[in-house]
Amino acid sequence: MKIGIKLFVFMMVLIGLMVVGGCAAGSVSNSSNSEGSSNENKSKDTSTNADATSSAENTVNIGFSGPLSGPAAYYGENTLSGLEMAVDEINQEGFEVNGKQYGINLVTLDDQYLPNETGTNARRLVQENDTPIIFVPHSGGVFATQVFNEQEDFLIAAYTSEPKIMEQNNSLTLGIPPAYNAYPEPFTDYQMERFGKKIALLPTSSQYGKDWTEALKPVWEENGGEVVFEGSIDFSKDTDFFSIVTKALSNNPDVMFVGGPSQPTALVIKQARELGFEGGFMLMDQSKIEEIEPVLGGLDQLEGTIGALPIIDSDAPGAENFISQYKERFERIPTAEGAFNYQAMHVIVNAMKEAGSVDDPAKIIESMDAGVQSLPDEQMVWHLTGIYNGGAFDWKPAIGAVEDGKVVKIEN
Repeated sequence: MKIGIKLFVFMMVLIGLMVVGGCAAGSVSNSSNSEGSSNENKSKDTSTNADATSSAENTVNIGFSGPLSGPAAYYGENTLSGLEMAVDEINQEGFEVNGKQYGINLVTLDDQYLPNETGTNARRLVQENDTPIIFVPHSGGVFATQVFNEQEDFLIAAYTSEPKIMEQNNSLTLGIPPAYNAYPEPFTDYQMERFGKKIALLPTSSQYGKDWTEALKPVWEENGGEVVFEGSIDFSKDTDFFSIVTKALSNNPDVMFVGGPSQPTALVIKQARELGFEGGFMLMDQSKIEEIEPVLGGLDQLEGTIGALPIIDSDAPGAENFISQYKERFERIPTAEGAFNYQAMHVIVNAMKEAGSVDDPAKIIESMDAGVQSLPDEQMVWHLTGIYNGGAFDWKPAIGAVEDGKVVKIEN
């Protein structure tokens, strides 16, 4: 009798588990997976204004493949937030092309910052969602999709400051942010004049960090500087920076070049200050002064730091309204990732209007400069003047440095 009861209970539990497992298998998951795991079924429809989209006569699917889980998830969310905000604004009234009314549906896939996953996602977005444009916010993913995007006829909206993406002669690549090769010269001038000519290099170990370093080193040395230490940090694995920062400081640098995701970069800076470093910091543009500041509890430890000017200090006509709405919606400080992608989405819609097409990538990118020129002031969050180098946004350069407890603009 007892055996029968135990067997009955066991069977009921087993059936329950099978039901739960079946429900989970049939759902679409947006939860974080471990590094390198499959992203199958990991799509996310982010059209948050469903009524506006459904009321439009037609819908244009725009794709996004970026890191929404893993070490770079916060960065991916920052880029996506600006796109979501722009799509909501566009869908309030829709937009007209050749007498037809359109809305935007933003379809996102997580690639965990892995280029091979970006390529897989891009093909899936084109085949399943017919996306003429796909936003990709990292250089590895851009390079991976540039291999086939012209053949498969979709435009890459590339959010990476890697200048090499515009050297691939790819006719369907839009470069969104300023290229990082605009920074080494003014950064070097500022730091040498204020602190000295010995630098320790301690950037992220990614290919992006290596390329940034290769751009900076010759500029520093051509100006009479000396590289006294060269290392890197794998922010996806390393959490304790004491050993490598100690090694760097044992060479008595005047300046430290650091960078990677803002939050762990802040901890590198904190570690250096705690070990007695009193010199200046040069930040890769991936690291944001405005994101590092709250981690360090203020700007005191950032004295002498130079980097990209925070978007909250923009004097463009649409900046103030964008910043206030962004803070209200997302309850965090806006950065370049959100602002530049927000502005890019509005420019792309303008380009569609000018091109008379929502699905011809070649016509759309040919009309991109006209899309910039027709951008209204309220959507001009940062000063954008046009298109150069075959398809890159031409932004007004902006550099900021921390002096006497505040961020000041450095004229280039």
